[in-house]
Amino acid sequence: MKSPYAALSCALFCVFAAGSAIAAGNINTGKALAEKYACATCHGKDYATPIDPSYPKLAGQHRDYLEHALTAYKRGDAPNGRNNAIMTGQVKPLSNQDIKDLAAYFHSLPPSLVLRR
Repeated sequence: MKSPYAALSCALFCVFAAGSAIAAGNINTGKALAEKYACATCHGKDYATPIDPSYPKLAGQHRDYLEHALTAYKRGDAPNGRNNAIMTGQVKPLSNQDIKDLAAYFHSLPPSLVLRR
């Protein structure tokens, strides 16, 4: 006979696994948000070839960096914020989960960053 603790352990694992997946962000939702907010307009159709060299390449960036940057743009001029009129306007309507979803999507894309030469 199986232990009731085994079933409970399995159930808890499933709950925590699902929770961590949500906390990490949803790639498909992030893709839809990127299309909705037209991120490719400035960051390039593949998110690795921005229209201006001063704009960051988003494809393959670290998820935590992207979350931090988007959150900082949302803060704007507040402490620990980033001041950029375009990005501040873009991220203003985003929820924290939207930011996680966008970060997960951009992180999932193949990077074009040069790591070694």
